[in-house]
Amino acid sequence: MSHLVSIRTTIRDPAALAVACARLGLEPPTQGTARLFTTDATGLIVKLPGWTYPVVIDASTGQISMDTYNGAWGDPAQLDKLLQIYAVEKARIEARKSGYQSVTEQILADGSIKLVIQVGGTNENH
Repeated sequence: MSHLVSIRTTIRDPAALAVACARLGLEPPTQGTARLFTTDATGLIVKLPGWTYPVVIDASTGQISMDTYNGAWGDPAQLDKLLQIYAVEKARIEARKSGYQSVTEQILADGSIKLVIQVGGTNENH
């Protein structure tokens, strides 16, 4: 049986965020306060490639603070990639917690990622 699921991602799991950063070759997130042009933001600080200022994530609320100056100070595609990989890694963590045997992924032509979660001796596509 196959199920299609769309996920709207909110970052709330620091461990999944750390795994996503490692997977993308980014520095591990650090807890602290960062300057975002004229304001400060406190939370998990992630430095994205080519961004002038970091992304700061409040894991308790899922709020993401950033300043890209309409893309001039950072390509939004970098944040989109982080959110996508975070969602994949969070799904892997939750699948393991629920006792599923394996999770495999396939990157599709449009850039989306298909996860296949194996339940017992069968595959459930989620």
